[in-house]
Amino acid sequence: MTAAPEIADELRRLRTRVPQVTGVLAAGVDGLVLAHDTPGVEPEGMAALTATALAVALRMADTTGRGDFRELLVRGENGYVATYAAGRTAVLTVLAQDRVNVGRLHLEGRRTGARIGAIVDAAEQRAAPVREPAPARSPSRLPSRPRTARTTATTNARTTTES
Repeated sequence: MTAAPEIADELRRLRTRVPQVTGVLAAGVDGLVLAHDTPGVEPEGMAALTATALAVALRMADTTGRGDFRELLVRGENGYVATYAAGRTAVLTVLAQDRVNVGRLHLEGRRTGARIGAIVDAAEQRAAPVREPAPARSPSRLPSRPRTARTTATTNARTTTES
């Protein structure tokens, strides 16, 4: 993806603003890594798990009538894993120490997710093929009537008797 350097910059900024962040990953909702800074954690596995957790979170939000996915927070014995929506097709996953200020983590994670989402959405829009508009039909030319089994059988019967 051509936006990977911009995304990596956003990840570095997040780690600078929240020193207790120990790893960050931007991934597509399909589980493919867009950019990462995850020392000691394999990024492809983390992206795949993020996609799986996202699918469960989406289903839970939908089933309970809570609207579109925004974020997911998991607290473990040694810290946090937070996942934030990042545009239409990406997510941001943040690893943080147990002593992180969770409010600050959410504030910065949401902002970074929004910026990454804007980068990814813009890159996808630039990469989308430009579609030519379909030629306009002449108003005098009506679409042909679809052939059904009955009209086909009638046509075949006429052809047989006329021969």
